[in-house]
Amino acid sequence: MVKEYKTSKEISGPLLLVESVSNIKYEELVEIELQNGEVRRGQVLEVEDDRALIQIFEGASGLNLPEAKIRFQGKGIEIALSPDMLGRVFDGQGRPMDNGGEIIPEEKRDINGAPINPFVRNYPSEFIQTGISSIDGLNTLVRGQKLPIFSGSGLPHAQLAAQIARQAKVLGKHEDFAVVFAAMGITYEEAEYFISNFKKTGAIERAALFINLADDPAIERIAIPRMALTTAEYLAFEKGLHVLVILTDMTNYCEALREISAARKEVPGRRGYPGYLYTDLSNIYERAGRIKGKEGSITQIPILTMPEDDKTHPIPDLTGYITEGQIILARPLLKKGIYPPVDVQASLSRLKDKGIGEGRTREDHANVFNQLFAMYAQGLEAKELAVILGEGALSEDDRKYLAFADDFEKYYINQGDNEDRDIFYTLNLGWKLLKRFEKSELKRIKDEFIEKYYDSEDVNNLKLGSSEFIQSV
Repeated sequence: MVKEYKTSKEISGPLLLVESVSNIKYEELVEIELQNGEVRRGQVLEVEDDRALIQIFEGASGLNLPEAKIRFQGKGIEIALSPDMLGRVFDGQGRPMDNGGEIIPEEKRDINGAPINPFVRNYPSEFIQTGISSIDGLNTLVRGQKLPIFSGSGLPHAQLAAQIARQAKVLGKHEDFAVVFAAMGITYEEAEYFISNFKKTGAIERAALFINLADDPAIERIAIPRMALTTAEYLAFEKGLHVLVILTDMTNYCEALREISAARKEVPGRRGYPGYLYTDLSNIYERAGRIKGKEGSITQIPILTMPEDDKTHPIPDLTGYITEGQIILARPLLKKGIYPPVDVQASLSRLKDKGIGEGRTREDHANVFNQLFAMYAQGLEAKELAVILGEGALSEDDRKYLAFADDFEKYYINQGDNEDRDIFYTLNLGWKLLKRFEKSELKRIKDEFIEKYYDSEDVNNLKLGSSEFIQSV
């Protein structure tokens, strides 16, 4: 039931205090009609006795307190849901912004959904191919997983996000796969990049984009990941699609949360962020997963920029506790011209072992991953020695590991932003790099796999620096 009041008392920035109200709920949607007939939207941030504090989405400029009509809608923010959302672009309030007409909804849902009950969760176990070797080969993404990307200012996380959204697929299965992409607090240039990139590559046909610009209201940045996840839940658990949700940039989301918390004069926690930051992030991240008895699934890749590249900052720190690993982008690799600059030693996918192996990727995947990681670690140690002692002081073995580390970065980690590598190419590329060593040095690979793949035709014919892949027999 809609209730109308003309009891506005005070304005502070985008906040409006209304008195003498009754039966008002937290997060209730509000319409504010100005004296000239213009209608703005807002949301209840706080209720105390007969007073309600409202955040106005479009700001309070031009608002005349005695003349303003405040209408409480009796419901929270809802989003219209339909399969037709795929191929469309929406703003931070869930309204189409692509001149494609209104969505005719099958249903409307409140965006404040609940995390998935652990009792009904299915364990993530199926491989998702992103086409990026440093992720597929070493930090494998599994269906239903939450795997964030930790980046920094100036690093190509936007480029990487768009590439994953374009290329992600379920290996070997013809299943309905969709992407829900939510961008928070981005510039016009970044928004144009994402939209044009999706349209140019055709990925828009299986994607729903939610865009919140840097000059849009902060309250929209709080709502947009919830809109994206409500859409994903509808597509996954009602329509049976496997949905990849990409949220960028969660740092902008947390900054908006801090801004609103300060406006409400709440007691701040670490670095000024509200004390409930962990709980709030959990409510977003834990909406990903698989549900027993449901065909669809939600896999989540939150992307966040670490202020000053600090992994101990509250946002990456709390995110790491909640999610199942992290992909970390490294500035030194970017300076070498390597894309994507994934720091494979610092990165981790805690569920990778559940999504690789025979029947999922290939039988040798785990062994190849362990061997590559071990050789690369020794190569980095040799690099440190070379800095201290000089390369001339290195042993023959150290120089071999050093050369391997350079090749590993140049050919395995490094790839084009339009280069979509299948997992078999990635595994054979690993074998190709390991051929620098004798069979007897590959201590982490089973003898049967060495005999099968070390001198296989696919590995021998593979050319470093080329995406050409000869299909396995």
